[in-house]
Amino acid sequence: MKVLLKFTQQMNDEPHIANVILETGTRLNIVRATADNKGGEVLVDVPSERYRLVAKAFKSRGVNVHALEHPVVLDEEACVKCGACISVCPVNVFRFEKDWGIALDENKCVQCGICVTACPLSALDLSI
Repeated sequence: MKVLLKFTQQMNDEPHIANVILETGTRLNIVRATADNKGGEVLVDVPSERYRLVAKAFKSRGVNVHALEHPVVLDEEACVKCGACISVCPVNVFRFEKDWGIALDENKCVQCGICVTACPLSALDLSI
């Protein structure tokens, strides 16, 4: 399960991610991270069965946690199946189905937003 962690407080010297890994014994895969002097966001892949434990550990440190059940959302009615999302996605989230519809594998999404920018009809949105 992909989980968006928002460090909305001032960044400090505490290694929150390392401490949570050690405390919970859970391996976390960092998918994407951004940070500045005001805070940051980290997208991590957490085993589904460990989500509650990991979320609780982060929350106890003042980190906002949001599960991304659908990291990218496709508006089927707005989509004209042009394939722009397929051509720009760096992790191959999108593919054409046999009937030329657009299929997506949400588990691959790293929420880079390239597909949202490329879509000519704004049929894609990132879940936050």
